[in-house]
Amino acid sequence: MPAIVSNRVLAQSGTKTINMQLGWLGGGNQLGEVAAKQLGYFEEQGLELAIQPGGPSIDGVAIVASGRHEIGQVSSSPSLMLAASQGIPVKAIAVSAQQHPYAFFSLPANPIREAKDMVGKKIGIQATGKVLLSALLKKHGIPEGDVEAVMIGADMTPLLSGQVHAVTGWTTNTTALSVLGPDPVVMKLWDQGVQLYGNPYYTTTDVLANNAEAVNGFLRASGKGWEYAKANPEAAVDMLLKEFPNLVKADEIAAAQVMLAHIFTPATAAGGWGTMDPAIWQAQITLYDELEQFSAGAPALDSVISMAPLEATAGDRPKLG
Repeated sequence: MPAIVSNRVLAQSGTKTINMQLGWLGGGNQLGEVAAKQLGYFEEQGLELAIQPGGPSIDGVAIVASGRHEIGQVSSSPSLMLAASQGIPVKAIAVSAQQHPYAFFSLPANPIREAKDMVGKKIGIQATGKVLLSALLKKHGIPEGDVEAVMIGADMTPLLSGQVHAVTGWTTNTTALSVLGPDPVVMKLWDQGVQLYGNPYYTTTDVLANNAEAVNGFLRASGKGWEYAKANPEAAVDMLLKEFPNLVKADEIAAAQVMLAHIFTPATAAGGWGTMDPAIWQAQITLYDELEQFSAGAPALDSVISMAPLEATAGDRPKLG
């Protein structure tokens, strides 16, 4: 196993700090980056990674757009489409979860396996996810009036108590989902044709123009870290707990297995870790435009994504499925 590089060694190495701004508090979504940081993969690229936490009161996209931090990550691809439509100069450069982990969960006694099964049902959903339900119904030609959306919080109680027929969440949130028992019925948004990306990475047009090699180095190191995490998930989780001591090892190991299955897919076997398909991005833009989500008009594809960093690192990112 490669030696873990101490912070002291990093501080003495003269590397350049690159800040990764999250849209949430740090955790398992950064498993690969943390492994790469502790194993010295960023130092190999002349970089020192600093993970900057987000949270409810922190607008990560605005922070990166201002030039304060170089790299960002948001939970879902539409956030970057919406930012681009407002003229905010950020672009997606790579994707972590090739298939978004967002899903609808129901119980075996009253399962929802396909979008059509929602007709006449009550769907528990967070306010921020309402547009995803609308997108799903539009994709399948189901009038919104045929499905009752019930605004809920993050817990599963409304489903367990029979107040709703399904609830939403990420399949990676294994701790919260455990209350549903061993066999919940899972209907992934991706499998129903609404194909969004999860945890995309982004930067600014200025960084792309003036600091491209740092971006490329970030992708090389991160890809190598995620490759290590795939081969050594428990060891990677141990590194994660050193970075974020508040996490619970058993929970993170369970979540890592689910997340890694979303990160390494046939797409990454062909295009390498972090790959993204411009056609999938364009389909997302088109769908959100049809849902009238862009108050300033739909953005052009080349204002939402830049393929240049992926092209520059094509030979360095692990091709694993």
